[in-house]
Amino acid sequence: MSETPKCFVWKDFELQCGVVLQEAKLVYQTYGELNRNRSNVILYPTSYGAQHFETQWLIGKERILDPSRWFIIIPNLFGNGLSSSPSNCKGCGLAQQGFYFTHLDNVRAQEKLLRESFGIERLALVYGWSMGAQQAYHWGALYRDRVDRIAAICGTARVTVHNQIFLKSLRAALTADPAWNGERFTATPERGFHTFALIYASWAASQAFYRHNLHQQGERTLDEYLSQAWEANYRKRDPHNLIAMLDTWLRCDISDNPLYRGDFQKALASIRAKTLVMPSRTDLYFTPEDCQAEAASIPDAIYRPIESIWGHRAGNPYQNLEDERFIRDAVRELLSVNSERSEI
Repeated sequence: MSETPKCFVWKDFELQCGVVLQEAKLVYQTYGELNRNRSNVILYPTSYGAQHFETQWLIGKERILDPSRWFIIIPNLFGNGLSSSPSNCKGCGLAQQGFYFTHLDNVRAQEKLLRESFGIERLALVYGWSMGAQQAYHWGALYRDRVDRIAAICGTARVTVHNQIFLKSLRAALTADPAWNGERFTATPERGFHTFALIYASWAASQAFYRHNLHQQGERTLDEYLSQAWEANYRKRDPHNLIAMLDTWLRCDISDNPLYRGDFQKALASIRAKTLVMPSRTDLYFTPEDCQAEAASIPDAIYRPIESIWGHRAGNPYQNLEDERFIRDAVRELLSVNSERSEI
């Protein structure tokens, strides 16, 4: 495991929105060792709002991804505050100014990082949860001959209309704050953060999660849970970055690129990787029905829902050993299929 993250710089990087960044910065962390034929690589993109050190909990000998066998790379999403983001890049704005990042931008930068920094041409697995799963699907469609396996945990290849309403409500919650001047925040959006967190908490866990009082760890009240487990975490992020990542999510569509030109079914059918489609049975915005419908169009897909009441959070079970074991066993089974070349 490398002790500090590294930064890959792409000069004069043209984004899908048409803006050219003089320097696009992709911050990443690696775990494990690359084998001699570079065949043991797992790419693990970050999810909404997360930075690599917050998602590395599942990397370990007995965890979901084993660094003693695999070389694991976590690239930070554009807009998350480490890679190029409105908070650290003068050329990065928001959609109001005609600027936005897409998953095509993220995946293109990740591919260039892998090829130029490590000489990696093929991935044993792309593992992703939520927005990470969206990136995994993009990898499978855009680089279909270079991805052996995909583990798409609680995510879809295209944002649904219902999901868009959730995302627009989050954006509206932040920008309804008096500190928003129509283009940027002039101060900390106190009311905006509070409302944003309330909306997120209501969607990310299921009704059964609250009915069984799983939010009351340590006998805390509901208000304490909302404040400590949700609002405090999002207050760590620059609100412009939160909006930038929402804008990326809103544009998620693996067919929105010159290769597929909007033909979503063609893009799904083009994925050659063995694909584990693993929604949570109680996910409210990446529903099992939506995930199953996509899986039916992917030639080599395995549909295996997580039977959990943790909702969307079942796919990131750092507090939930049962769901972690379920995901770990499924991923290990996926990695065991045709794994001979990864052992060399």
